Amino acid sequence: MFLGEDLIPYLVLALGGALFVGNVAAMARPRRAGDGGELVRAPARRAVPLALVGLVAAIWGLATLLWG
Repeated sequence: MFLGEDLIPYLVLALGGALFVGNVAAMARPRRAGDGGELVRAPARRAVPLALVGLVAAIWGLATLLWG
């Protein structure tokens, strides 16, 4: 198989981890707004569920690699 037999679990682990870390970082460190210079936080109503989806995907990918 092209790039190994464990390609899909590695991709799920990588994308899930990136989704989790990116959303947690967006909530933890606000960015500066363009004109006013005030800090703008990521909307928690959207970021928390996406972070949880990323965490579940990363755990699923890791479990598949370890016990699959």
